[in-house]
Amino acid sequence: MTLLGHDRYGAEVTVQTGLLRDAIRGADLSATVPTCPDWTLGDLARHVGGAHRWAGTIVRTRAAEDIPEEQVPGYAGPDSDDPSALDAWLAEGADLLASALREAGPDTAVWTWAPERTAGFWARRMTHETVVHRADAELTVGRPFSVAPDVAADTIDEWLEILSSLRATGEDPTLAELRGAGRSIHLHATDAPPELNAEWLIEFGAEDFTWRRAHAKATVALRGPLADVLQVFYRRLPADSDRVEVLGEAELLRFWLERANWD
Repeated sequence: MTLLGHDRYGAEVTVQTGLLRDAIRGADLSATVPTCPDWTLGDLARHVGGAHRWAGTIVRTRAAEDIPEEQVPGYAGPDSDDPSALDAWLAEGADLLASALREAGPDTAVWTWAPERTAGFWARRMTHETVVHRADAELTVGRPFSVAPDVAADTIDEWLEILSSLRATGEDPTLAELRGAGRSIHLHATDAPPELNAEWLIEFGAEDFTWRRAHAKATVALRGPLADVLQVFYRRLPADSDRVEVLGEAELLRFWLERANWD
């Protein structure tokens, strides 16, 4: 696993937000997001823009504890339903976050909800938060989703790291079910450059699971283009989609996807 680098993450926040803005520009903002059915497209945009402002405020103020949403300037977004106002608000929030990240650098100590308490955590987290919700938006408007291979691979890495961290706390009984010695899941991106090593092996133990980048035989394998493997793994694309191939015990993949449900 190789991180993309702090400057790249900061840049990707702006890039991915720009692509999200492109996806929703001119779309019906009242449309339901199929992968987040409690949200409209407008709700999704406000969620992403609010998250950018929240994380940006934490980094900019070097916060040592969580900052309530109501204390974040501009968190809720524009008062009107004017699409142009929403677009400008999204762009401004991404720029504010990217600027705060550049100024802080990766190692500055700030509050996070994770063991890693640095600005670098927020740079990576907000990049992938934006990537995945862009996928939601593009699905809603019927546009194909694509993403740079190294960004997609790092999105999967981070997702597995988050699940491992949350599983280790023992606080989520659903994640605690991700165990059972002798079973394994292999993710295989068929279109990624070889040097990216875009393959993952998740191995279940008696009490936990582990993961690593590896090519290996497993109980079940999920194969397909990297962007589609990413979407299946984040439950944005069904595992029985004709865009991917599931080999072996499909029930184990379903078992994982039903329980690995934090996002």
